[in-house]
Amino acid sequence: MKFRSNPALITGSIAPLMTPFTAAGEVDHAGLANLVEWQIAQGSHGISIGGSTGEPSSQTIAERAAAIRTVAEAIGDRVPFMPGTGSSKLDETLELTAAAQDAGADAVLIITPYYARPTQEALHRWYTTIAHEFPDLPIVAYNVPSRTAVDIEPSTVARLFRELENFVGVKETTKDFEHFSRTLHLCGRDLLVWSGIELLCLPLLSLGGAGFISATANIAPAATAEMFAAGVAGDLRRAQEIHYGLHPLVDLLFVETNPAPGKWMLADRGLIASPFVRPPLIEPTPEGLVRIRALRDEGAAWLSPTAGFTVNVEARA
Repeated sequence: MKFRSNPALITGSIAPLMTPFTAAGEVDHAGLANLVEWQIAQGSHGISIGGSTGEPSSQTIAERAAAIRTVAEAIGDRVPFMPGTGSSKLDETLELTAAAQDAGADAVLIITPYYARPTQEALHRWYTTIAHEFPDLPIVAYNVPSRTAVDIEPSTVARLFRELENFVGVKETTKDFEHFSRTLHLCGRDLLVWSGIELLCLPLLSLGGAGFISATANIAPAATAEMFAAGVAGDLRRAQEIHYGLHPLVDLLFVETNPAPGKWMLADRGLIASPFVRPPLIEPTPEGLVRIRALRDEGAAWLSPTAGFTVNVEARA
């Protein structure tokens, strides 16, 4: 938890881990720890779990808490840890956030409550309640309207940022790039903003963003981290080269519902033992696999090496 007292250090490419399951559908904690080691070895600047890419809505609160503990133990303060602890229910969110705090999380990512479509005033009260419950824990809002059916407006983020000392940032997973700019304009550049939209990761840096929490880091962590480093160093040519080079891998992740294509890739490359996704998701269809393999081959130069981290030696052709 060494980054908890200074969340401004939680910058760069924060990898939002996919949650590996066994072929029988149980959380694979050994596989999860292996992914952490691989991510850190490939240069990811931080780790998250429990966001949309981690299939949180298909897991119990106990399963999510156990996964958070596994990841926290595997990280051991080497890089910042910012797990997703939100739910559509306040009691579950508080329970999971407490578990993350106890495990040593440096900050927590709280999704806007999904399905209920709360008003902006309701969102303000939601985040205020959580922030007051955990005054020593940095709170980050997770805005992903495509999944939650509600958008936390820039003015609401600004109000929370002004009023709550431990409300430190927002993960913006919206394709409305004006939203990024208006949020930073209202809050100032002290607000930490991460992009959750893969093809807006690099552009956000030009506005003063803190980095990105991009699903692409699950299969190309080294390239994703280097894109951030090149961007902040002013090497725009290299950053653009990586950005465009990653296009096929970004498309691969969304051939069918994320994270199914990415988990197939992790299993194909031997990083996890099974590509299992829990219902209502399904593993990639035969038609989807044709497209996934083609995009894998097109973006192969940007995939990170897996030597030393393979757990399944039989690649899935």
